[in-house]
Amino acid sequence: MITLKTKEQIQNMKKAGEILAACHKEIAKMIRPGITTQEIDQFAEAFMKKHGATPEQKGYNGYQYATCASVNDVICHGFPGKYVLKDGDIVTIDMVVNLNGWLADSAWSYAVGQVTPEAQHLLDVTKTSLYKGIELAVVGNRIGDISNAIQTYAEGEGLSVVREFIGHGIGEKMHEEPQVPHYGPPHRGPRLKEGMVITIEPMLNIGTFRSKLDADGWTARTQDGSLSAQYEHTIAITADGPVILTAQE
Repeated sequence: MITLKTKEQIQNMKKAGEILAACHKEIAKMIRPGITTQEIDQFAEAFMKKHGATPEQKGYNGYQYATCASVNDVICHGFPGKYVLKDGDIVTIDMVVNLNGWLADSAWSYAVGQVTPEAQHLLDVTKTSLYKGIELAVVGNRIGDISNAIQTYAEGEGLSVVREFIGHGIGEKMHEEPQVPHYGPPHRGPRLKEGMVITIEPMLNIGTFRSKLDADGWTARTQDGSLSAQYEHTIAITADGPVILTAQE
């Protein structure tokens, strides 16, 4: 069942989103060769605590960290740890902030030092595909319109779209209806209504879209070892168009 949020509830989620966006802006300053993903995770948890919020991911189905840190060929759900970021890496930091019971979710991919032109193209196209999806998150459109816009653009740029991991509704729970794929035909799926809040979070790969799961049961990688990137915002569907609740601008 899709739950529609009131303006007040959306405002509560926006406050969570503002903390999340501010945290990402601080993380962007930290990203450099020599830092570990564990240090980033510890910073994010302390930042949330300082602002009266908690990391919703920590404890979710036994997950032990405040963030997911996915490096290079890791698509999503990578564990923060002792891995030291090096020049040329790309790393995606994904987190969900809980502020007074209301959630916001946003992932951002970062270049570490100097990356290859191929990696930079992946980052640029993935970010642009997110915003192409957001443009279509308007009352009266269908979820498939978002999905198709992302796939059409990404594949036109020579990249593949991950199928196994998709966006979702969000509110007081991390994963609510509807599901939001980043691929598929237009004009399909639930119709967007005022008050819906969803995540749009395309994961694009340089090689195959297919993934494989590490033995830890969480870490998803590209099957062919190619690079993967992800950008995600939490979006409210309003009468005046999509509102990005996790905007960093």
